[in-house]
Amino acid sequence: MKAFDTAVWEQGRVRMLDQRLLPQREVHLTFGSAAEVADGIRDMVVRGAPAIGCAAAYGVAVEALRLATAGIPPTAESMAPGLDLLRKSRPTAVNLAWALDRMAPLIAAGDPPTLPQRLLEEAHRIREEDFAACRAMGFHGAALLPDVGDRTLTIMTHCNAGALATGGYFGTALGVIRAAGESGRRLRVIANETRPYLQGARLTAWELMRDGFDVTLVTDNMVGHLMKHGEVDAVVVGADRIAANGDAANKIGTYTVAVLAQRHGLPFFVAAPLSTIDRATPTGAHIPIEERSAEEITVIAGQRIAPEGVKVRYPAFDVTPAELITAIVTEAGAAFPPNVATIARLFGD
Repeated sequence: MKAFDTAVWEQGRVRMLDQRLLPQREVHLTFGSAAEVADGIRDMVVRGAPAIGCAAAYGVAVEALRLATAGIPPTAESMAPGLDLLRKSRPTAVNLAWALDRMAPLIAAGDPPTLPQRLLEEAHRIREEDFAACRAMGFHGAALLPDVGDRTLTIMTHCNAGALATGGYFGTALGVIRAAGESGRRLRVIANETRPYLQGARLTAWELMRDGFDVTLVTDNMVGHLMKHGEVDAVVVGADRIAANGDAANKIGTYTVAVLAQRHGLPFFVAAPLSTIDRATPTGAHIPIEERSAEEITVIAGQRIAPEGVKVRYPAFDVTPAELITAIVTEAGAAFPPNVATIARLFGD
């Protein structure tokens, strides 16, 4: 597959594919400061935890270049306001803070004249490492998928955890699906539309159709019916933050799918890079859950679908407890079953 330019460097600016407009239009926007990149992350021009991490890394590099071009030495002090905006742009996706923390030692080391280039090189490395991680976790995950004999394997996924949600290649959950396809498995995919922002309908279905996969789109409230009637063999999803004990935060509705999968005896896999595992967060109860704008529920494609003034709740994520997860798949292998010990082993502990 050809990589997507989810967040890339182009002529001294950060260029992002505007995922809010897909699948109708493919539009790229450019950003020239940390504040602008933070706006792009918050407004979901780019989304998906690994992709946000890549965008944030490039946001640090572009901020250093902006300051240097303006005659302001890029130092820890001069860059702090922009980095603070980046850090606050999306609270749940831990890859954002992970990427900023990875850039921090370079900033602390000083040498302002060379800092923009050193930060850019590190941002490139983060994206390249994401490519490799996605491919590795894809094949680790494909090996865990159930054997259904001569039947076509049917995998359900929720939200978009594909190339669009990463540095731009393979994806996490969709990486597992792509790897299974490359290994010769006959499979089809059921993509939940994922209300309210419809990342499954707009992005996952589009990605998979581009790659020639047999994909069927369903509404979120069809999941139990399909599982009850034997139309699903496994579920594979991504994550925005995984706690030390294996609890995993993902797009709202994932917990419901996990409960239904357990009820029907189906394996439920979470695919995410090691950078999504936040070992400083002991359990899912400690993961901050972002509340987003009511308009993402009351308005679709500019058309209001709910009465003016109605009260709205929009927690953008929910947390699936580790006991509902069959395995967490990473580039270092799988935590099977996920718990503090099996996750620690992924890090070599």
